[in-house]
Amino acid sequence: MNRYPLWKYLLIAVVIVTGLVYTLPNFYGEAPAVQVLPLRANLKADAALLKQVDTVLQAEHLNPEALSLDATSVRARFADTDSQLKAKDVLVAQLGEDYVVALNLLSRSPQWLTDLNALPMYLGLDLRGGVHFLLQIDMKSALDKSLEAAASDFRSTLREANIPYAGVGRDAATITVKFRDAAARSKGEAELRQRFAGLDFASREDAGDFLLDARLKPTEATRIQESAVQQNLVTLRNRVNELGVAEPVIQQQGQDRIVVQLPGVQDTARAKDILGRTATLEVRMVDDQHQLTSASAAPFGTELFRDRDGEVLAVKKTVILTGERISDAQPGFDSHTNEPAVHINLDAVGARKFKEATRENVGKRMAIILFEKGKGEVITAPVIREEIGGGRVQISGKMSTEEAKDTALLLRAGALAAPMEIVEERTVGPSLGADNIKRGFDSTKIGFIAIAIFMVIYYLMFGTVSVLALGVNLLLLVALLSMLQATLTLPGMAGIALTLGMAIDANVLINERIREELRNGVPPQAAIHAGYENAFATILDSNITNLIAGIALFMFGSGPVRGFAVVLCLGILTSIFSAVLVSRALVNLIYGRKARLSKVAIG
Repeated sequence: MNRYPLWKYLLIAVVIVTGLVYTLPNFYGEAPAVQVLPLRANLKADAALLKQVDTVLQAEHLNPEALSLDATSVRARFADTDSQLKAKDVLVAQLGEDYVVALNLLSRSPQWLTDLNALPMYLGLDLRGGVHFLLQIDMKSALDKSLEAAASDFRSTLREANIPYAGVGRDAATITVKFRDAAARSKGEAELRQRFAGLDFASREDAGDFLLDARLKPTEATRIQESAVQQNLVTLRNRVNELGVAEPVIQQQGQDRIVVQLPGVQDTARAKDILGRTATLEVRMVDDQHQLTSASAAPFGTELFRDRDGEVLAVKKTVILTGERISDAQPGFDSHTNEPAVHINLDAVGARKFKEATRENVGKRMAIILFEKGKGEVITAPVIREEIGGGRVQISGKMSTEEAKDTALLLRAGALAAPMEIVEERTVGPSLGADNIKRGFDSTKIGFIAIAIFMVIYYLMFGTVSVLALGVNLLLLVALLSMLQATLTLPGMAGIALTLGMAIDANVLINERIREELRNGVPPQAAIHAGYENAFATILDSNITNLIAGIALFMFGSGPVRGFAVVLCLGILTSIFSAVLVSRALVNLIYGRKARLSKVAIG
């Protein structure tokens, strides 16, 4: 009557052992580390880079506890933060701008646990802390970009209005339009004043030329700077969402700075790289009329860029298309060469412009240039064979799969309105203080011990079984959080405390039903069986209603509320398993083999 088949005991044992294995990494803690990530496509994280990092550190008498190589980076783990900070400064100086060197935290778990993919759960900023970046926005670049766009729009506006002009140039903060006569200048000024309300215009003459100067109004400059901050905030949030960071903090600080705090980030170097990159895309035509060498000067109306083979290309300054016209970007593979590529969808305006450009330049080369940190690189420069419509574009050319993925992420998340520089980077401690964290863990521990004492005194052997089941419940909950790599915050700890109360409540129901059966004169074995069977429906009903509430909190809540909901829902699942299956298995092992059981220790 009170015996499980062997397979059920084995199943419970396997679940408990698995839970123990995946809970263990949380007891080893984390150590300060430095992560080195290559930036360029031709640089790889390989044994050569591992040896180079080791040589640099040994030369400065910095001995890491561990030096490891993963798919994308080299990681060096240190005993203390002083060594970590010294190592970062040394590596930045020695490796140069081709590598990202970032602070990180690495688990001290033994290798055999890591090989099983047993990793510690992430802790939120309010528990463990995280990575803190302070980014400075280059406001001058934001204004320059706006003026450059206005100069291009001047040309389009004057052409559409059929107003003759001799040229449009820009010098620092001034756009100058040259006209051949005063009548054309007067007509052009009237048209431009109507179209560009944010600019101040002034007429002047110089050496027989009729000139019109345009400058940004102070109010317009302020608006552009504020808009740049807001667009960068939105773009950073999109990028962090793409990285999958739980509960990040992204907020403005002052007029031109943004604070980013990322809890639970393991790949800090990639996060630093993604946040700081501008990744703007431009499509221009190649000028193949001139033979160029590395020492050649740029022909008039062109700029010199290098492609990924090191070849110098003269690219016309006129921009056909920018990344602002991208509606979607996804990593993939070239259907002909099977090389990694980025597939781009353009919006309606971008599709029209691209179609017109390819129709008018059949037989010529078109360059797709990716700008990062102010430097442009020609990703690909194919010959246009025919008109391309539909708004679908593919860029490829000596990309790695990871680079294609990162490039697609950056283009999809949107371009930064202005470049940013990381001016401060540090790992931050718990925002609520170590004392509050200790109290949080202590409250769960004291609550568990208090419940255990009460249950053992009140229900004797069955109380002991309930406490063991409660321990298994806590073990499985932590294991699940670790396996899912969830981020635990203080609200999550409240969810754990609530889970303990709910789990022990189920055992109280079972124990009371067994007591009731015994008081009604039912034999002990039959009372145990009836107690578990009759209490199960009540336990299931109460947990389902709690699960519905938890799902609602997760769906409609945000931030800490969702963290609480995740722990609550997982805790409900583990409490049903432990309160019913595990406790029943223990009771069966203790009492199930006694055919003639006269009494049970249930208080």
